[in-house]
Amino acid sequence: MSKLPEDHILATAAAVADLITVQAGSVVSREVLKKKTGTVTLFAFSEGQGLSEHSTPHDALVHVLEGCVEISIGGATQQMGEGEGLLLPANIPHALSAVSDFKMLLIMIREPAG
Repeated sequence: MSKLPEDHILATAAAVADLITVQAGSVVSREVLKKKTGTVTLFAFSEGQGLSEHSTPHDALVHVLEGCVEISIGGATQQMGEGEGLLLPANIPHALSAVSDFKMLLIMIREPAG
């Protein structure tokens, strides 16, 4: 059996939201998993911080771990809170703004090359 690296976060069970910390006036990210087929990244946003409108060529799933965020997808805006999830479709412009300090898990799935 192979040994996991010391910093491997899946070596022991943990509250996912505790794996990242909000820093005042900042957006913090921590890549959990990176594969050719996709990524899993934790984000922590200080209140008022956000990501400007952009799009990606891949579908992504946002899962809010703590706090509240306003997300705009293709011009339609909605608020999300702890425990809620939302699909960000590929190639559709989206943006987000932290209504309060918040943390999210972003799972991005890449289409296989072909």
